[in-house]
Formats: sequence, C-alpha cells, structure tokens
Amino acid sequence: MQYIENHTFDEIQVGDSAHLVRTLKPEDIELFAVMSGDVNPAHVDAEFTHSDLFHKVIVHGMWGGALISALLGTELPGPGAVYRNQNLTYHHPVGIGDTVDVRVTVVAKDAASQALTLDCLCTNEAGETVIAGQAEVIAPAEKLRRPRAVLPEMHLHEPGARYRELIDATSDIAPVCTAVVHPCDDVSLEGALEAASQGLIEPILVGPRGKIEATARAAGLKLDGIAIEDVPHSHAAADRAVALVREGKAAALMKGKLHTDELMEAVVRHDTGLRTERRISHVFALDVPHYPKPLFVTDAAINIFPDLDTKRDIVQNAIELAHALGIARPKVAILSAVETVYPKIPSTLDAAALCKMADRGQITGGILDGPLAFDNAVSKAAAETKGIVSEVAGDADILVVPDLEAGNMVAKQLIHLAGAEAAGIALGARVPIMLTSRADGVMSRLASCAMAQLLTAHRLHRAARLAAKAAAEDAAEAAAAQG
Repeated sequence: MQYIENHTFDEIQVGDSAHLVRTLKPEDIELFAVMSGDVNPAHVDAEFTHSDLFHKVIVHGMWGGALISALLGTELPGPGAVYRNQNLTYHHPVGIGDTVDVRVTVVAKDAASQALTLDCLCTNEAGETVIAGQAEVIAPAEKLRRPRAVLPEMHLHEPGARYRELIDATSDIAPVCTAVVHPCDDVSLEGALEAASQGLIEPILVGPRGKIEATARAAGLKLDGIAIEDVPHSHAAADRAVALVREGKAAALMKGKLHTDELMEAVVRHDTGLRTERRISHVFALDVPHYPKPLFVTDAAINIFPDLDTKRDIVQNAIELAHALGIARPKVAILSAVETVYPKIPSTLDAAALCKMADRGQITGGILDGPLAFDNAVSKAAAETKGIVSEVAGDADILVVPDLEAGNMVAKQLIHLAGAEAAGIALGARVPIMLTSRADGVMSRLASCAMAQLLTAHRLHRAARLAAKAAAEDAAEAAAAQG
C-alpha cells in the first residue's frame, strides 16, 4: 500500500520545495471540461482554434492551478494543509503533448499563524514559464500518514463519435435514392429529412400524404422539394416502397412508423419482393463505450432460430457490410455459452461448422472463430485467462449470436446498461433496408443511412470491377482466337 505523509510547520524550512511533472493529454482537457463545465472553444474545438490567438487547442488555465493544489495537498505541506490564498499569472499556453514541471518552494514562515508562503512556478519542456505566482497555506501542526487513495479508472466516450466517422466517410459518395416507408411520426420523418440535408439519401416519402404533411407541420419540418408517394396506409406503403425498388426508382428502403413485420412481409414475398439467393438478416451496429471500435451484432431482429445454412448467410451478410465500411478482414466471433465444442449445446456445433466452412471457402472475406463465450470474444484478458490463442478472441468486429433471443438480449443490454448507441440495417435483399427502432434518435437513423449509402457504393464499385474484369477476359479470349 502507498501512503501520503505530510510535513508539519516545525519540520518545514524556508527553501524546501516539491515538484511534479505532467504531460498534457487530450483526455486531461476533456476531463477538466466535464468536471468544470468550461467548454470554451479554445479548449475543446480544434476547428475554432485555427483562427484564434494560439492556433491550437490549449488546456484550461486552472488545470495548472489544480496541479499546484495537488502538490500543496499531497507533498508540501501535504495532508492537513489549509489553502488560504493564491495568486497566479499566466505567461504561456499549454497545448496537447506539452510537459509541465510544477514546483512549489517555501519562501516565508509565520509562526503566529502557522502560515507558509510558497512561490509557485510551472515551466514547460522548453524552459518557458507557463504559470508563476504565490500561495499561502496553513501548515499542519501534527504529523499525518494516510493511505494514498486509489482513484477510479476513467473512460471517456463521446456519444455518436463513431457514427460521425461513418457519416464523414460518405462525403464523396452520391446520396442513395431511398423509399422511406410510412414516415408518419416526427422522429422517422425528421431522421429522413436530416439524412437528406446531409447528403446521405434522396428520400421518397411513401405513405398517406395528409398524415405526412400533418406530421411535418406539427414538428416544424419543411417538405419543399421532397417527393411523396401517396398511399392509404402502412401496408400499402410497404408494398409501394418495394415496388419502387423493383422499378429501379429507389436503391434502399428506410423504415418509418410501422412494425418491422409489415415491411419485411412485403420484402420477402416470392413473386413481388426483393429476395436474393441469400437469407435476409439484420445487423446492429453498436457504438459501445470502452470498446475500441464499432461492434456488429447479428442476427437480433429477423431470424428467430436460424439453422446452419441461414447462419452462413448471416455471417456472409455481416462480412459484406464490414467490407463496405472499410474493415478489410473483419474478425467474426461465433458466440455460445462456452468456448469449447460440446454436443449438448447445439450452438457450439454450429460455431465449429461455420469455422470449417470458412476454411473450405463456403464463407469468405473474414476471420472466423468459435465457439466463443461473450467475454472471450470482447476481452483479451478473459481470452488469455482461458488460454485461448486466436486472432478473433478479445478483438471481435462481428458477434454472431445463436438465435434472435440471445442477440436481442446482447444488443439491448449493451444499449441500456453499457450506454451503447445502436443503428441497424437489414442485408441479403436486393437493396439495404434501414431497420431502426421507433425509440431510436436522429443520430442512429443517420448512421443507418450512412451504412446503406456505403454498402450501395461498395456494391456498385464491385459490380463495375467484375464487369471490367469480364470485359478484359473477353478481350483476351478474342485476341487469342485471332492469333
């Protein structure tokens, strides 16, 4: 155990000093801003600082003052000291990466009041004075030795930061013409219109015109220049939205105020729907505090008890999405309750089979491992404790759950207990389908639109690449025939 021990007034001599060294990190600024509420752009807005006096993000002045206080309270005099007065002059800004040496030196003692006067000096790595001043404290009369407090581990998370990265990645991509199905509440309508304003989608609002316009009026939203397909109710809206895709007038679907089953019933019809050779599945894209990257959970919304063939499609759909989002070799964890194959737990058998299917080329584009318990999939420490040697364990991009119940629980626990943000998209149909929850906010809807836009662009690029390859092969065959 570490201890803090003070220096009493009688022990302290003029000329005694103490110092500490700190290197400023971005999280120091963020923590100080959270604690103080000081969100002055000079400290937290990098874009603003391009035009301000210092041309860089600088820390709050009182961060240096807090370091002086730390020295006085823990080193000289230490525990039992009473802060009475402080004057500081700020000479030079402190930016991220600067190393500050903080020193306090006793310059006077007053026996009558037991007061100390200390010079305070903060310098940077270049030797420049950052802060200078004096402090007055009452020194303790009695010797104290206390255990050093163990501070809590702090993790900073900016809600929606990874979603903004997704949106930023679409800046050079054309908006996707999207049929927005029954946007008859303010959240779904606002989400669609905001996505349009940010260049993510070109919306076609499909639903009862009167309801859509009334929703817009109540929410203060403008529908100028927005196409509306007038249909009588939500079932008709789902049918018409699917028809727009089949007619080539829309390249994506976005769920509004209707139940997922209504929309998917129209999507999966054999004669008029949007089926492909793959099973349709859903992917939650989660921005989880404390996890270093986006986490995808599948399938937690469409396939209730998927068999092995369906799970193969679920995995392949999620890998394709990861590729579209710039993850070249996504790490796929096949979840179960344990990390060993156990015949009495069918999901472990499916996990082993899926991994072997990947070995044989039946699943491509990702690195699979399973069965893995949830902790082994997301925690390197847990995986190491179990002796699991794996590229995937502790660093998964995609979590493939055994069934819908397990997936729904995993996703919602991360959302409601871990503070995760959730976006959602359905894959395996002719076009991506944005399946957000009615409780999702605008940012989740924007992130879903960004994923659909990136996936659409990825498919177009792949189709163009394959067409070019086929043309080159045809040309080579023709040249060979002529030769």
